[in-house]
Amino acid sequence: MHLNGPSGPQAYVNESVDEGGVFPMGHGYPVEYQHMVHSHWRGFREAPIYYHVGFYIAFVVLMLLNLFGNGLVLWIFSTSKSLRTPSNLLILNLAIFDLFICTNMPHYLLNATVGYIVGGDLGCDIYALNGGISGMGASITNAFIAFDRYKTISNPIDGRLSYGQIVLLIMFTWLWATPFSVLPLFQIWGRFQPEGFLTTCSFDYLTNTDENRLFGGTIFVWSYVIPMAMILVSYYKLFTHVRDHEKMLADQAKKMNVKSLSANANADIMSVELRIAKAAMIIYMLFIVAWTPYSVVALIGCFGEQQIITPIVSMLPCLACKSVSCLDPWVYAASHPKYRLELERRLPWLGIREKQAASGSSAGQESVASVSGDTLALSVQN
Repeated sequence: MHLNGPSGPQAYVNESVDEGGVFPMGHGYPVEYQHMVHSHWRGFREAPIYYHVGFYIAFVVLMLLNLFGNGLVLWIFSTSKSLRTPSNLLILNLAIFDLFICTNMPHYLLNATVGYIVGGDLGCDIYALNGGISGMGASITNAFIAFDRYKTISNPIDGRLSYGQIVLLIMFTWLWATPFSVLPLFQIWGRFQPEGFLTTCSFDYLTNTDENRLFGGTIFVWSYVIPMAMILVSYYKLFTHVRDHEKMLADQAKKMNVKSLSANANADIMSVELRIAKAAMIIYMLFIVAWTPYSVVALIGCFGEQQIITPIVSMLPCLACKSVSCLDPWVYAASHPKYRLELERRLPWLGIREKQAASGSSAGQESVASVSGDTLALSVQN
């Protein structure tokens, strides 16, 4: 429930319990930290204890899943010769960014236990800095993975990116994530502040100034619009390329009076283009689930009705991006045939069963036209 109060920053006032016996948000902050609480949050009653417990349990589960899934990716991809390819370096980079998100989870658990940001302003800055770098880095890495798949599949002979090119892209992802994380850190442009249950920190999207609104609009384009546009363009071009290629093969087969030119046509129950569309949709939806909540909340805070942003609404984006960081290793890596083979060999207790790739003459018969669904939809079997 929202309480009547000012909409801008305010000095600490010794707040008393309301008539219903419920304290306002921020009442539990130590006096020396009260300046960190934006007046917007003081207008809400303290969230019920079961909300805090629910998010606490969710963060514990997500932290364990993140460490397990992304830890496996780093271990398998870095120690298996068959997986040491340029394209897979981008998957490793994504796993590092996802693990970087995980560094905030113990801090959150400690904050949730005591009811305020441990470390005060410095603790808030470190929390938000880690979240900004990992979030923006992961989003642009997703965009580069989409671009790499398009290049590899549309031109498998000489379209693959080299080690040098991939390393430059990886360096670029870290440079991309730096400006809008460092500028608020030193309060050059924007700033960090507690949000939601006041146990997490993010960019200030609530202060009503032209400078802050410009910052919010700029970071929205930088971290959301540009990566999303790159992903959409790459997968659209990939899908149209495969669709046109399949159509060309079908027309050629018709002219030759044969059923199909594909060497493994009988094994492909689903059309290649449908597999491409399905994989691309999963990746696209993960991106939307991860970053749309943050984008919507930030835009409403900067340009809309701020009273819509309740503490629980502000906490949902934080939960979304951390959930997706746990799903990334399974979408990008666990669906990789050679990765699954390595997991089956090294960790048989996981129960993974992967068919061995065909060898000998049958492998030699495979043409560009008959690339398998795994190769097309979830990157080439590098």
